[in-house]
Amino acid sequence: MELLSDQGLRLDGRRATELRQIHCKMGVFSQPDGSAYVEQGNTKVLAAVYGPHQASSKRSNFDEAIVNCQYSMATFSTGERKKRPRGDRKSQEMTIHLKQALSASIKMELYPRSQIDVYIEVLQADGGNYCASVNAATLALIDAGICLKEYVCACTASLANGNVPLMDVSHLEETSGGPTLTVASLPSSGKIAFMEMSQRFHLDHLPKVLETALKGCREVQNVIDQTVREHVTYLGQAGGWGNVHK
Repeated sequence: MELLSDQGLRLDGRRATELRQIHCKMGVFSQPDGSAYVEQGNTKVLAAVYGPHQASSKRSNFDEAIVNCQYSMATFSTGERKKRPRGDRKSQEMTIHLKQALSASIKMELYPRSQIDVYIEVLQADGGNYCASVNAATLALIDAGICLKEYVCACTASLANGNVPLMDVSHLEETSGGPTLTVASLPSSGKIAFMEMSQRFHLDHLPKVLETALKGCREVQNVIDQTVREHVTYLGQAGGWGNVHK
């Protein structure tokens, strides 16, 4: 299947280096310490954060916090009903990968003997599930007031027609195209927190595919930053910050 037309358009009408529409909302639940909802195209993810709270004596780390992640997919999130929404091998892998990316962003040394719990629920899966989960978790951590070194953002990239890099790959492009590169990065410092390839890339193609994914992370960072600023402004207005007189 040709993923890119002669006019340079993809199957969903995007250009090769164009993100899907991203909609974010913080503070969607009152029970957790922090929460967020992210739509990235047709992929929809909820994130909830509890903590930091005291870790159990068995898991306690005297020097820094412990990050506990749980990734699950709703039974209705895909076309075929999932029998095991969590606990399967794929979910366990995603949990480990989420922990790796989030641990690189959190200032762990500020929370000794503490535990931070991050729960991810994929409501609808249409490609880039891990990326939407990382982006939602970042917003939920900020909503919980947990100190971060910087935003951690994630994006995918692939190749179309043999040599044209694609940004933010959908499920149809994942299944119909070639290998997919998933990257979670700290865009401000340029560091990579996590990277995974679904298949091998030719060495000549890898640099441009990686740069496309990193560019996507930088664009996601702009969306996340705008969401955080709007949320803080809303909280300030609700709290009457603007009515304080000097």
